[in-house]
Amino acid sequence: MGEFELLARIRERLPADGSRIHLGSGDDAAVTLPGGATATSVDALVDGVHFRRELFSPAQIGHKALATALSDLAAMGAEPGEAYVVLGLPADFGEGDCLELLDGMSALATATGTSLTGGDVTRASELFLAITVVGHAPGPERLTSRNGAQPGDALVLSGEIGAAAAGLLLLERPGLGGALPAATAERLRARQLAPHPRLGAGLALAAAGATAMIDLSDGLGGDAGHLAQSSVAGLRIDASTLPLADGVEAVAAACGRDSLSLAVGGGEDYELLASIPPAQLEEARRAVHEAEGTELTQIGEVAGSEVEIRRPDGRRVEPEGFDQLA
Repeated sequence: MGEFELLARIRERLPADGSRIHLGSGDDAAVTLPGGATATSVDALVDGVHFRRELFSPAQIGHKALATALSDLAAMGAEPGEAYVVLGLPADFGEGDCLELLDGMSALATATGTSLTGGDVTRASELFLAITVVGHAPGPERLTSRNGAQPGDALVLSGEIGAAAAGLLLLERPGLGGALPAATAERLRARQLAPHPRLGAGLALAAAGATAMIDLSDGLGGDAGHLAQSSVAGLRIDASTLPLADGVEAVAAACGRDSLSLAVGGGEDYELLASIPPAQLEEARRAVHEAEGTELTQIGEVAGSEVEIRRPDGRRVEPEGFDQLA
């Protein structure tokens, strides 16, 4: 099947356009009627760097590619709108694989109210996806950046961390699963294979008055550093308060690794780290629970001049994170 035939098959499988779309996929450009303020982010996933085809099905690759892009909109407190996808196909990635990948992406687009509005397909030496997502807000003041954390703000974290890193270890070393209940191992693998963008939590935190926010793509250690640098502020994190996902400690022990270091530096949890005035903390907790059914945990405060993650005995956990160019 040639390029144009494949694009026609793809367009047949796309979910319905959202209300902001005037002209969607199939023309030289999409036409949207956004209104208010928009937030735009570009993300890329490459085989061998962000996923491995021997571990992921095509549908899981499609899901993960869109989920990681939408997570950036969650961190801005934006409502998802449109996504534009560039797909690079190696010679051994066939038509069926391509359509399965699209089905995985389309299912998440439908679940999150995202319109797959356009893109391109090209031949490539490795499978890659480059996704541009556009989110919306009534005005720029309703979007939350990384640069507003203030001394005295509470530092909060949605959900749990460490699951994606532990899940990757289970996928790479299947024998580790014997140390865990089957259901726990499956949940950990799912956090790596099919991450969930915290769009509802992002909207709730922004509405509750979060002063700064970032999603945990590179790990708590690395992303806390990004937020601190942008805000020209220090962060003090109490490691004893960090909500580690069930099974992370067992996987770390089976690999001879420290569970806190694995959770802090592993990345790909796509939870939200935010700063918020203490007076707004309880409101934010209620709103996040209503929006996502998950907990919001205070893990520290905005204080000092650097990122400090300390264990109960005072020892520091090095704030490391994933660096894809390292």
